[in-house]
Amino acid sequence: MIAAAADLQKAIFSALGAESALTALLGGAKVFDRAPANVRFPYVTFGMTGIYDWSTATEKGAEQLFTLHVWSKTQGKKETLDIMEAIRARLEEPLALEAHRLVALRLDYSEARYDEDLLIHHGLLRFRAMIEDDA
Repeated sequence: MIAAAADLQKAIFSALGAESALTALLGGAKVFDRAPANVRFPYVTFGMTGIYDWSTATEKGAEQLFTLHVWSKTQGKKETLDIMEAIRARLEEPLALEAHRLVALRLDYSEARYDEDLLIHHGLLRFRAMIEDDA
């Protein structure tokens, strides 16, 4: 199950990194597992990943919940919302995994807010994926 999560994350990094509209909004390929020190805003990071086994007696599979975070320092939410939309649109398209089969991927929840403590706009996208072992 953990291998499926790594396989999915690799495919997401690849898909988002190759998405020209997203790269233009971010000012470069700025999708990170963990943001490097002094990275320029805006950028995207991976957040929480939860993996739940839904295997049966005949099939192995997992449900994965994962979160992407958008970070922006602009005055309004527009940049954050535009980046969130570009991510959502790209992840609606099929993703090919190396050793697993992606059955379904959907956006479950999204939120854009201003963090008063950090003086930053924070977008959150929570996705749900259903993954099977490749037969």
